Amino acid sequence: MKDIKWNGSTIAVEPPKKPKKISGTHFPTVLGFDPWKTNFEAWCKNTRTYEIPFEGNKYTNAGEVIEPKVFEFLRTSMGFGDRLLTPTDVYGKDYFKKTWGDFFPESEVFSGMWDALIKGDNGEIEYVVEVKTVQIDGRSGSLEDRWKDGEAPHYQALQASLYAYLLGIDKVLMVAVALEDKKGDYEHPEQVVPSYANGNVYIDEFRVSKRYPNFEFYIAQAIAYWNTHVLTGISPEFDEKKDAEILKALRTNSLNPETDMVALINEGEKLKAEIDEVTATLSLKEKRLKTINKQIKQYALKQFRDGDKKVSIKGQRYEWVLSKTSTTELDKESLKADGLLEKYSEEKINYRLTTSEIKEDK
Repeated sequence: MKDIKWNGSTIAVEPPKKPKKISGTHFPTVLGFDPWKTNFEAWCKNTRTYEIPFEGNKYTNAGEVIEPKVFEFLRTSMGFGDRLLTPTDVYGKDYFKKTWGDFFPESEVFSGMWDALIKGDNGEIEYVVEVKTVQIDGRSGSLEDRWKDGEAPHYQALQASLYAYLLGIDKVLMVAVALEDKKGDYEHPEQVVPSYANGNVYIDEFRVSKRYPNFEFYIAQAIAYWNTHVLTGISPEFDEKKDAEILKALRTNSLNPETDMVALINEGEKLKAEIDEVTATLSLKEKRLKTINKQIKQYALKQFRDGDKKVSIKGQRYEWVLSKTSTTELDKESLKADGLLEKYSEEKINYRLTTSEIKEDK
C-alpha cells in the first residue's frame, strides 16, 4: 500500500513510474458517465494505489460462456462469416498473455480489449464489435434502463466508440443478449441460444461520428484527467458513500496520524453522530423491553408448580424461559452472633429469564 496524504475530500500519492492506462471500461468512468463506478475508483487503479479485487460471479461467467455464441450468431444469422475476427483470430490462442490485455500498445493513455472486429468487402477493418449481456428481471440491470428503445446506454456505447477511435474506424456494432434469472439463464448459460427467433438479441449499430460528433471532446477530457490526476498523483474528489469500500481499505492499510488526522476526525465525528442517533433510539427500546421482561417474569413466576425447574412462554419468533435454581447463602448476622457457620446456612431460590429465537422444525 502506498503512502497516502489525505487532503479533505482528495488524496495524494507518489505518481507511479508506469501508470495503468485508461481502459475502455474506465473511459466512461473517468468522464463521469458510469452509473456503477466513480472516477476516484478509476484513479486508484490508474495510479496503482488500490484496486478492488475481482471476484467472478454468475454474471461474469454468463458473459464468458455466451460471447462465443454471439460470434456464431453474427457469422451465420447475420452473414458475416469469415469476415468476423475474434482476438484469437488476430493474436492467437494465448492472446491475453501476448497482449497483457492491451490491444493498443501504441497509445500512451488508452488501452482495452475489443470483443471482435468485422472486415469490409475490401478486407479492411470496418466495424468494432462489443458484446453485452442484459438482465431482463432484476434491479441491477433491467432491459428497460440499459437498452431502452434498442439503443445501448451511453457508458457502454462510449467504451465501444473508444475502441473504434483507437482503431481509426467509424462503425460500431453492439450486440446485447437478454437473460432472465427466473428462466435459469445465469445458472445454465450454456443453454442460452442467441437468436432473433428467441427474441433475446438486441443490435445497436451506429457511426461514432453521428452518435458522438463531439467525440474528440471526450478524448480531450480523458487526457485532461490523465494529466491532472494520474500524472500528478492527486486524486479527483472521492464520495464517502460510493467509494466506501475503497476508502475503508485505504484508511485501514495506510494510516498516518500526522497527515490523516483531519480526515480521521471528520470520519470519527460522522460515525459518532450516527452511533449517537442509533443509541438514543436503542436506549428507549431497551427500557421498554426491560419493562416487558419484568412483566413476563411476574407472569411466569405464577406458573411454577412443585418440582418445576423452568417455565417456557413462546411468542411467534422468540421464547422466554424462566429458570429456577437454588443456592446456599450464609446468614451473616446470625453467624456473627454465635459464630456457627453450618447451623445458619439457608437455601435461596433464584430465577433467571432468557430469550432465544424460535427455530422451526425441519
